[in-house]
Amino acid sequence: MTGRDQPYRENPLLRLSYSLIAPFYDLVISRPLLHARSQSLRSLPAEVAGKVLLSGAGTGLDLPLLPPLHHYTALDFNAAMLARARSRGAELQVDWVLGDSMALPFADAYFDQVVLHLILAVVPQPAQCLREAARVLKPGGTIIILDKFLRPRQHAWLRRALNPLSRRIATRMDVVFEEVLSAVPGLEVASNVPLLAGGWFRGIVLRKTGE
Repeated sequence: MTGRDQPYRENPLLRLSYSLIAPFYDLVISRPLLHARSQSLRSLPAEVAGKVLLSGAGTGLDLPLLPPLHHYTALDFNAAMLARARSRGAELQVDWVLGDSMALPFADAYFDQVVLHLILAVVPQPAQCLREAARVLKPGGTIIILDKFLRPRQHAWLRRALNPLSRRIATRMDVVFEEVLSAVPGLEVASNVPLLAGGWFRGIVLRKTGE
């Protein structure tokens, strides 16, 4: 697989950073986002089993909150993160994949649902990440998103000022969801609600249109 097939290689510092922070990631992220994660994952079907992709699964903080009836695929670009996730998926049907959320190693229309939690604002190319999620999703399926987004035309001077550094070591501060969505045809917004930090973190559900 070439570097062109793995867009995440555009930012080697980010890969190194997440390897270093993997042991501490849960301490910082787990408790503040627990309620938001739970709210977002309620959008997963609870009665009909399906194939669900966790794209950018990280250390698996979503796993204890997932309904057990589905078959999950947990993908992340960082082996240290996936290693920490495995114990959290012990009670679920999970396939573990080391891979790139911007170049998914799956066939078109393979999954019934895709979960994008805290990944669109991390990857160098958020529109490509969303485009790949839509590609591997079956028509009528949903993409469940939890992330921090700026509103269109929102100034947010401090976040934008911090972005040149933060995007290289942890996460982007300048992603406008509406701009990302406009670059990916075939998706419609089913819901879009504020979940945390005065609406900076949003829970969004997209549905794939078409036959």
